[in-house]
Amino acid sequence: MRLFQVLEALGGLGLFILGMKTMSDGLQRLSGGGFRRFVEKLAGNRLSAALTGSCLSYLLQSSGAASILVIGFVNAGLLSLYQALGMLIGTSLGTAVAAQFIAFKISFLSLPAIFLGVVLRFFSKRRRWTFLGEILLGFGLLFFGLEVMETGFSPFGEHALFREYHSLLTDWPVVSVLTGALLTFVVQSGSAAIGIIIALAGSGAIGVHQAAAMLPGEMLGTALLAGIGAIGGTPEARRTVMYYAGIAVVSIAALLFLFPLYLKMIAWMTPDGVFVTQPHGPGLSPPQALAVSRGGVARALANGYTVFSVLTALLFLLSIGFLARSAAVKLPGREGDMDIEPRSRFLDFRVIDTPTLAFLQAGKELKRMAQAALSMVSDTTRQFHEFNARTTTLIERRENLLDVLQKDISAFLVALARQPLDAEIAAEIPLLLSKVNDLEGIGDNCETVMDCLRRKKESNVYFSDTAMAEIKAMADKAAYLTGLAADCHDSLQLPDPAATAGMKDDLLLMAEELKANHLLRLSKGACTVLAGLLFVDIVSAFAKIGEYAFNIIETERRIR
Repeated sequence: MRLFQVLEALGGLGLFILGMKTMSDGLQRLSGGGFRRFVEKLAGNRLSAALTGSCLSYLLQSSGAASILVIGFVNAGLLSLYQALGMLIGTSLGTAVAAQFIAFKISFLSLPAIFLGVVLRFFSKRRRWTFLGEILLGFGLLFFGLEVMETGFSPFGEHALFREYHSLLTDWPVVSVLTGALLTFVVQSGSAAIGIIIALAGSGAIGVHQAAAMLPGEMLGTALLAGIGAIGGTPEARRTVMYYAGIAVVSIAALLFLFPLYLKMIAWMTPDGVFVTQPHGPGLSPPQALAVSRGGVARALANGYTVFSVLTALLFLLSIGFLARSAAVKLPGREGDMDIEPRSRFLDFRVIDTPTLAFLQAGKELKRMAQAALSMVSDTTRQFHEFNARTTTLIERRENLLDVLQKDISAFLVALARQPLDAEIAAEIPLLLSKVNDLEGIGDNCETVMDCLRRKKESNVYFSDTAMAEIKAMADKAAYLTGLAADCHDSLQLPDPAATAGMKDDLLLMAEELKANHLLRLSKGACTVLAGLLFVDIVSAFAKIGEYAFNIIETERRIR
């Protein structure tokens, strides 16, 4: 391919990944607890998850686009690995049903979606409309990226897969499978890839037995597309893609092992299909090949692929529970990944009728939220000593986690409050809700600090050594008080009330002193106006973090 076409394809890939991230962020911000539970119920069990995935693939006419959206839901914390695997397995069923609509193109909606998304994102005054605009913008960028990639890769596809097809495709079924996977990846649509393969077989460009081996490659190509969607995503998304790729490989390997039997089954299901003997080549080439009349090609290939999809779904839907439970052990990822997955780990609405157990679950989730808030403050403090871009990403993911946990724990506690409760538990629920909001407030102010640091770097603003030393000292005090708040959940003895009140007062007094020092430096021309504004915002944020931490300690004292 020409260099320009390669760059165009890479640019489309960049748009694709940007759209994936933008859409995931918008989904996370828009999704309240009710919407999250609706999605979870929609894919609540393995059968409904598979049906949901097949419908999504059918409506989009693209298993690749459907898999990308599923990974986006996982990144946004809307789906678990269990639910996502079920939906991904179901996408091949939707592709089998939707093969006749190969001319359908979802990309025609991309530019209108980008325009509408920009209008809502940047000109709407309502938060929900802004978040919806972010989703539409990501949706449009995603599918526009797919279209650009398809345009960029098309010369390669025409050259390698069509013009010299006979010279590149051998009689090895495994090569046919890989060719089908590559075709799916290039055209970005399983339905379109299947339509092209059927057309090639119907025209006699390839043999029916080659096409029968190419069709299951669509599942592997879909896994590759889902893998791109998981780039820069959460560990849960990466695990989902790896498991789905493993399912695709195992399914295709079993098909190749039983390929002559697979051809016999197609012949049996296709009235005008017969077997002819052909010399079999090296590798896995079968001793027999299926020959059908030209009019029966589409029926034979559609029958074969449908049976393959149904058998794969039946076999692996039974095992996704085990795969999901073993994910953390089989694919552990980096240390601490499980702690920042944007979903609750301990809450189960099915135990609401057992208040004692439900209350324990809420306590465990609240402890996890407190540890996430403490980590955010510690990481934010370290950024002033040694800035690290990866730490910034980690802080953003923890803020995402705090937002999700605030919604989930609050909804769980409100549902629990509606049950017949002991007076002691009923009195503690408002206090726990207060702790949840205080912890989320800590996360919001850490986000404010990081936003100030980002603006500082983008605008090339520099703090004086004195100003930086003052911020570090205040950040360390706020982090220490937050550590006391996080530890008080399990501590047998709470910190001395006078000591913690003194720490909070010292922190607030320090904030006023630092602001006064800033005004003095500003009057002497020692710092710029923008530097001063950022300095004041950072100091105010750390003061609020200290206040929230003190409120958490006092709330825990009231509970006890």
